Amino acid sequence: MMGKTMAAARLAMAAAACCLVLLSSSVGTAVAAGRTGRITVYWGQTASEGSLHKACESNLYSTVILSFLTRFGGGRYKLDLTGHSWSAVGPDVKYCQSKNILVLLAIGGGFGDYSLASKADAKAVADHIWDLYLGGRSKQARPFGDAVLDGVDFDIEHGGSKHYDDLARYLKGYSSKGKKKVWVTAAPQCPFPDRMLGQALRTGLFDRVHVQFYNNPVCSYRAGNVAAFTRAWRTWTGSLPRSSVYLGLPAAPRAAGSGYVPPATLVAKVLPIVQRSRNYGGIMLWSRYWDLQTGYSRAVKHAV
Repeated sequence: MMGKTMAAARLAMAAAACCLVLLSSSVGTAVAAGRTGRITVYWGQTASEGSLHKACESNLYSTVILSFLTRFGGGRYKLDLTGHSWSAVGPDVKYCQSKNILVLLAIGGGFGDYSLASKADAKAVADHIWDLYLGGRSKQARPFGDAVLDGVDFDIEHGGSKHYDDLARYLKGYSSKGKKKVWVTAAPQCPFPDRMLGQALRTGLFDRVHVQFYNNPVCSYRAGNVAAFTRAWRTWTGSLPRSSVYLGLPAAPRAAGSGYVPPATLVAKVLPIVQRSRNYGGIMLWSRYWDLQTGYSRAVKHAV
């Protein structure tokens, strides 16, 4: 009995060593080719995820997206950072930025009341965001005080597709007015083109695009769908040569209806596909709360 146990243990150790060598080889190849990226995470929807300061202190993320501005258009605005004190966010934003971590504001989301009725409406929304969250000034109290966010992430999932191209142009135009660049990013669904942001993305103004390869079985990575996933990824990267394209994933099986990819599978099978693209940027995770539950980013950070 002891002999069989020791033999089994040796076999297990050998298998683990083999896997480690293969994993190190694939990671090393990606690093040598300059195709490793960074991790973007969404934060702001539950007190259970901890503070923004803690998220940045973890050194796991290169970008944190505050989610969400859930109402905009028609002169109506609502910022929803469920369970978090706005007064605490401002100093935390500055702390994150001191660590060279970008902090963006997500607009839209899966739940909310938002739309753009006209080009003038898009201009009004851009002005509101600039004055209250970016480098502008406002007679209204700025939610985060004098902290200046780095840009805006478009997570548009309903409410119509019109005038987001105008909004992107107006926001990008502020780069010449402030002291720093205004980052404009987006989080489209993986079916191409995205039904809400397709027109806006064609402007070529988006610095990063975090494509949601989840809740979309037709293009998510899974056994039996690798070819479809690969085609979708190549379509996105090929259509956005001026943007860094991120692979959007749920950080836990329960974080989305479908599309979860285990860390080992991501490193061994998925990253070798996506890192072939010159404009691969990294991965995006939904969300900080779920990442805390699973340790997903910590498990894959060395490879992405």
